[in-house]
Amino acid sequence: MSKVVQFRRTTAILTLVAASIGGGLIAAFAVSSKSGAPPLYTTASAAGYTNPLPGSFADVISHATPAVVNISSTRIIKASEQEGQNPMMSDPFFRQFFGGNGRTPKQRDHKEGSLGSGVIINSEGYILTNNHVVDKASEVKVMLLDKREFSAKIIGTDPQTDVAVLKIDAKDLPSLVLGDSAKSQIGDLCFAIGNPFGVGETVTSGIISALGRHFGMSAFESFIQTDAAINPGNSGGALVDSNGDLLGINSAIYTRSGGSQGIGFAIPSSLAAQVMQEIIAHGSVTRGWVGIGVENLTPELSETLKLPKITGALITEVVNGGPADNANVKPGDILIAVDGRPVTDYSSTLNLIAALKPGGTTTLKVVRDGKELDLKAVIGKRPKQQLDPEQDG
Repeated sequence: MSKVVQFRRTTAILTLVAASIGGGLIAAFAVSSKSGAPPLYTTASAAGYTNPLPGSFADVISHATPAVVNISSTRIIKASEQEGQNPMMSDPFFRQFFGGNGRTPKQRDHKEGSLGSGVIINSEGYILTNNHVVDKASEVKVMLLDKREFSAKIIGTDPQTDVAVLKIDAKDLPSLVLGDSAKSQIGDLCFAIGNPFGVGETVTSGIISALGRHFGMSAFESFIQTDAAINPGNSGGALVDSNGDLLGINSAIYTRSGGSQGIGFAIPSSLAAQVMQEIIAHGSVTRGWVGIGVENLTPELSETLKLPKITGALITEVVNGGPADNANVKPGDILIAVDGRPVTDYSSTLNLIAALKPGGTTTLKVVRDGKELDLKAVIGKRPKQQLDPEQDG
């Protein structure tokens, strides 16, 4: 309370000082005018400045912000999900009040709410957001910048990329143009738009700090890293370029405080668009699978295992009875290409195999004992949840 009072007193003093100075300036201006002296200051309008000022991105932001929405979701937490051992029940003092079985009192179902953001992709009401914003939601509400509110339908989700697609029943909506995230460069200017902490639509600026970041937060990731401030509530919001085109869907931050520390991550628009198309067309995303586990082929690993110095990925595991096993792929092989497309590391292996259509045939080019082999494999369907994290593609 004392801080509030002190702030109010300070504000009052500043207001009075400003008023006094203002009066002095007016008087001085009047005197100088009478004496024929030049004016004490020049206003922006008198200088002929236009609005927006040079260097301002107000036009870009005013175009982009109406296409970014606030999302509130509600999920029902079942009593069965809340059951568990209460650590306080190990103390006899507490057990005498709550019973001696060491369990918490009977739980009831309750609602849990969360806030996030989303991006309108077309005028018909399709919205991109994060899967974790609407995961297990029983109700999803979308609020536009003009304060109109709609109930949203979840068209589909893809936990393996943390992308979700929503639909609201509205027409002629503002939407963002999908930029080409593949052309993004480190140092490019960008803006993050969303609803941090539920305070309302907010814009922050920064640059692209890095590309192709991988952290294992989702199966398929190649994050754009930015220092534009991203905070809780920004998830699902837009990362736009200096033209106002969508570069990515804000998804995660690295933080020790719970807030922005200048390290934020966005799903590239190219990846989000691919997932969105699959979800709208089929309700889910279908990916190829051949049943191998791979590891980055680093110079240190090549030297330790006395492997040839080539670009590729080391196959560390082959699923018994899987497509790769049936194609005679062996642990220790170096995968250098999938269907003629070069393999550079773990991530490229995962993405190349996932892009294959189940039921078809693919050629896996491997190096074994210094010789290149072309092995034909029938493409399987990637399980929705990998049972073994080492089984990558």
